[in-house]
Amino acid sequence: MSEMTVSRVLRNKGDVSEKTRAKVQEAAKRLGYVPNKIAGALASNRVNLVAVVIPSLKNMVFPEVLSGVSEAFEGSPLQPVVGVTDYTPEKEEKVLFEMLSWRPSGVIIAGLEHSEASQAMLAQAGCPVVEIMDTDGEPIDSCVGISHRRAGRQMADEILKAGYRRIGFLGSKMPLDHRARKRFEGFTSTLGKAGLEIADREFYSGGSALAKGREMTAQLLARTPDIDFMYYSNDMIGAGGLLYLLDKGIAVPGQIGLAGFNGVELLEGLPRRLATMDACRREIGQRAARIILARQEEDAPTDPVVEELQPTLSLGDTLLRG
Repeated sequence: MSEMTVSRVLRNKGDVSEKTRAKVQEAAKRLGYVPNKIAGALASNRVNLVAVVIPSLKNMVFPEVLSGVSEAFEGSPLQPVVGVTDYTPEKEEKVLFEMLSWRPSGVIIAGLEHSEASQAMLAQAGCPVVEIMDTDGEPIDSCVGISHRRAGRQMADEILKAGYRRIGFLGSKMPLDHRARKRFEGFTSTLGKAGLEIADREFYSGGSALAKGREMTAQLLARTPDIDFMYYSNDMIGAGGLLYLLDKGIAVPGQIGLAGFNGVELLEGLPRRLATMDACRREIGQRAARIILARQEEDAPTDPVVEELQPTLSLGDTLLRG
């Protein structure tokens, strides 16, 4: 196959058979190759854009990360450009392919789990890559986040210390949310060491919402009425659960205790302060951006950086003091 034919396929130009086109595209995907749409236009072949790839803008978590990124880039030539993946590997591949084709000065991407094609593209990006939100795994380059397994263990310790024993879990479907899965693993391993298992569980797909929290709480209680604690994978569904229990006249935290995750400030006006854990979102964004900035300097060290932050546990008004 000639170099010209390969070039035509990668630039989507010229008359090339579908069989040849598919063969070239498969090879490029396997190698992590991304065409340079600005080659020759700039001497450096880099633009002052940083690709920020996140799973969602539908809750307060990732907008706060973006705020941290923007604050750190303030006064520098770099500007963040956002791509949203909806928690799907296929969309992440498409977003990365398009964003990397502009040869950004860096990539900030949520999570440590990616498809083979995405991993290949990130490994061949030729710019600093910072994976954020999670440190439980092997980063491609640098990473900034918290240990979600440790966060799950910490919350389980507090719940057990308070005397709760019939514990339910309510959260997102695990294949889509690796960080929630790791918190669940840490949580259940700690319960297991205390001789306990999860009494019941309820899962949902789609964005987090108060209405889903109410619905899930009702379903779990209908099945397992002797539950004495509910651990939610995020604060939004936890807030929905709290409102449902209060509507039903159930004593919180005496009869049933509750805890969420994320420390969402928006929920501070609830009738009770939800027990939760702050995931350091803004600081994660700031630190990730600073790593990208530091690597822009001439002769800057290119050694990978791993920064693990410590989330703050707040018992609020929904978890008895042990």
